[in-house]
Amino acid sequence: MVVQEKLYTVEEFFEIAALPENEDRRLELDEGVIVDMGSSSRLNTVTAIRIAHFLASFVIPNNLGYITGADAGYRLTSGRARRPDVAFISRVHGITLEGVAFPIAPDLAVEVVSPDEDVLKKANEYIRSGARIVWAVYTEEKAVYVIQPANGDELRVQRFDLNATLDGGDVLLGFKLAVRDIFPIS
Repeated sequence: MVVQEKLYTVEEFFEIAALPENEDRRLELDEGVIVDMGSSSRLNTVTAIRIAHFLASFVIPNNLGYITGADAGYRLTSGRARRPDVAFISRVHGITLEGVAFPIAPDLAVEVVSPDEDVLKKANEYIRSGARIVWAVYTEEKAVYVIQPANGDELRVQRFDLNATLDGGDVLLGFKLAVRDIFPIS
């Protein structure tokens, strides 16, 4: 759902997103258009928090950086602003916690995929802006697609099912997460 007709800059977007009337909305900026991403399903939000828990349990004790949730905004080099469901940004970037939006893409972006969401477009934007890994999590399929840069402008996509284990690659060395632990038992 488009919120405004005018094309906005990233700076204007973050000013609008910070307004009190927008505090409960999940807004993103896509090609100058402010888009309301809508509410997450119960399953998607619980899944995102589970992933954030496992990541934070590794990142915080090792003082590696920050784990953010769905309200954190990231400025992408494409002139877009995205709010991944979960993200990791390494402390090597020297990012402070002052301000509203992170000025760069996260090192790891996690998108718990909603129906009709173009996650490959988002993954491409994250990676072209400096992200090194994107996890696209499909709750109904109970699978995670790991998307990373490949040769040139290509992306490498690998599917991990319930019997697989994710790792943090060179972004989170030593991190391991069984895919089955991501999904709530129903």
